[in-house]
Amino acid sequence: MEKREKLYTLWGDDKINEEEMGLLRQKTKDIPAPFDAAGGKDIKTLVEAFLKRDDAFGLAAPQIGISKRVTVFKNKNLYDREPVTSERDYDVLVNPRITQFRGETEIMMEGCLSCPDINVEVERYTEIKVKAYNIKGQKISRRYTGFLARVVQHECDHLDGKLIIDRGSRIQYPKEKEEFFNSIFQMGSQNLEHLGGIYVQRYNVSIL
Repeated sequence: MEKREKLYTLWGDDKINEEEMGLLRQKTKDIPAPFDAAGGKDIKTLVEAFLKRDDAFGLAAPQIGISKRVTVFKNKNLYDREPVTSERDYDVLVNPRITQFRGETEIMMEGCLSCPDINVEVERYTEIKVKAYNIKGQKISRRYTGFLARVVQHECDHLDGKLIIDRGSRIQYPKEKEEFFNSIFQMGSQNLEHLGGIYVQRYNVSIL
């Protein structure tokens, strides 16, 4: 596997990453259209970073330290544990806006590369419509359904400075990390404020 871009996370090595958290919590800026050289470079950097990974459904620009409104994600074979190799197998959305939520909502456990070692129960719509620019700078409208709709909502949350810990009511983390995560999600109100003002009473904690 090629060397990967640095991944921004809320925590790691049993400590909170204050600097990285600040960027992950920012609302991203649009990339001007038509794309200029800087915007094109940011898009290319994100896509290349995504293509080096075999552990992600998608990747949003803030997760590699770029506070711009762009995301890339698999559009098929979502559970394959291999890096994507074909342009047909992923979508790039630049300046995406979800313009319509439809269908039922479903609750599922979600993980996130930027929130390592936890899973959070998150409710999402099963059908959405998105307007954006594609990688060529063309205006597009896409409808996503099922699990792919969940992936797109997750990635768009990143672009608004939101993470799975803002969406859920039940959280799971491993027993070997119990002391650290208890300090955040059960006892550490100050830490919770740093992480975005999450209130401990919202969480039903499960230790795995």
